[in-house]
Amino acid sequence: MAFLIGGANSAAADAGYDVDNSLRFNDDDGAYLQRTAGANTGEDNATLSFWFKLGNIKSDNNGGHIMTEGGTTGYTIMQIYAQKIYIGSSAFGTMFPNLIRDPSAWYHLFVAFDSSQATDTNRVKAYLNGVLLTDAVTFTDYPDQNENLDLCVDGNTTRVGSRGNSGAEAFDGYLAEFHFLDGTTKAYTDFGEFDEDSGIWKPKEYTDGSYGNNGFFLEFKQSGAGADSSGIGADTSGEDNHFAVTNLAATDQCTDTPANNFCTLNPLDVGSDLRDNGSFAEGNCYLTNGDTSGQANQQRVRGTMAVANGKWYYEMQVKGNSAAIGALDIDVAHGTTTANSMMIQYLQQGEFVYFNGSGATTVTSGIDTYTDDDNVGFALDMDNLKAYCHKNGTWQDSGDPTSGATGTGAVPIISGTELSPLALDDSSGSAGTSSWNFGNPPHSISSGNADANGYGNFEYAVPSGYYALCTKNLAEFG
Repeated sequence: MAFLIGGANSAAADAGYDVDNSLRFNDDDGAYLQRTAGANTGEDNATLSFWFKLGNIKSDNNGGHIMTEGGTTGYTIMQIYAQKIYIGSSAFGTMFPNLIRDPSAWYHLFVAFDSSQATDTNRVKAYLNGVLLTDAVTFTDYPDQNENLDLCVDGNTTRVGSRGNSGAEAFDGYLAEFHFLDGTTKAYTDFGEFDEDSGIWKPKEYTDGSYGNNGFFLEFKQSGAGADSSGIGADTSGEDNHFAVTNLAATDQCTDTPANNFCTLNPLDVGSDLRDNGSFAEGNCYLTNGDTSGQANQQRVRGTMAVANGKWYYEMQVKGNSAAIGALDIDVAHGTTTANSMMIQYLQQGEFVYFNGSGATTVTSGIDTYTDDDNVGFALDMDNLKAYCHKNGTWQDSGDPTSGATGTGAVPIISGTELSPLALDDSSGSAGTSSWNFGNPPHSISSGNADANGYGNFEYAVPSGYYALCTKNLAEFG
């Protein structure tokens, strides 16, 4: 059984509307999209709909600006504010208390703006994954009736990904299916729907009408960087309101979407030394371990997905020090290295180390060392209970991931375990750094290889019968 995650399980989306791309924002990069607004279509009606997946989870009020307006001081239209949802403009400000803090899930946020409504709470209505948000707190200031909403004001800059008057307080994570409709209010069911079988909220193609003068639809499909139809800031609504791109690269264009959610590292599932001293970046696909004198076995982090069936593949590119790759049972504490701990490690000094119920076993014969910029691959065969590792495409110990029950060059896996990808640092004070590829690498690769289902973008060929860790594959093989 696969360890599936919230947001959108794409098993339900296979037969319906698909979402091809997202855009990954790293808050330390000062990344954003920007355009200058023209004359409004309407001053008291608008619609906003988008999907997002968190990277860094911020507990203060200085991060997570998803959409902002420029002007002399800048103001927030949409922000994840101390893990809460803040919606506002120069005319109003409303915060909802629902905590947003799951980095494994895709969320959908829909907001209908209509200041003509007689009831104040109907003038700004927000839905999270198809559920109406109520009980606004703190900045509870709805627009006056028929008030100008001041959204996308003529001559002001509109930004996606950071504050409108600076590159600070930026969003960190992934955005997809970003719609803004100027001068019209639509229903949340125009953009999403509950799957009849699973009950999961999933994307729906919007097909109902014009976007207005300042409206736009960002699909993040195009590969160029320009503020036109060829770039990742392209507006595909038909209004040609294209966005200029700042500090975003081709590697930030991802296939991790609400229709096919990919594994990342999980900053909530870490050892104490990493939690207190390390950091995550690039949508939780880049890890810097803590430089401490603590325990090396507290420098671990699991992925957001785990598997007990099927065959799975992922890669790591070493960036510095003693970063290493492996797999760990979801029931094992990060500081534990007991005989009954099912854990596999491929370490830089040229060792396989695994715990499989009878103590630790170390294999050095036929195992290569690796260092900075090497790409290390990991193949988990949960059907035959075998694991394999490669360095730069060469399978270690003459391993053959397609050998099935024979397990040529394999590390054995305990029956009944459920394993997750493991990132670790083999030294207690080295601050190892690594870039992780579960199908959406934050680093440039020289080739480009998908699995047999067409998912993922890997440096080396995915072994026959193995698949990227994503919800579409999990639904089929997990």
